[in-house]
Amino acid sequence: MGKLVRDRIPEIIAAEGRTPTVRILNDQEYEAALLDKLCAEVAELRDAEPNHRLGEAADVYEVLLSILARQGIGADELAVAATEKRRARGGFTQRWWWEAD
Repeated sequence: MGKLVRDRIPEIIAAEGRTPTVRILNDQEYEAALLDKLCAEVAELRDAEPNHRLGEAADVYEVLLSILARQGIGADELAVAATEKRRARGGFTQRWWWEAD
């Protein structure tokens, strides 16, 4: 079983003297692999020690940017949308926990 890896991973593996076995995914496979990778990276972020969270968050961000890029959405547009949503609905700084009725 394989997994989606960053673009330079085959190069890094080859530089170590190993032969990477890779293939290019078709559009449908790529979309599914990105969504699976996002879930995996979020789980790694959740499980990370506090001093490793920035690196794990960077992985989540990179995968998220790749997902959005497929729709023609960039990081600037994401930041604007997040700001607008924060302005309209708030952020998460108050630590509110809603007890569903």
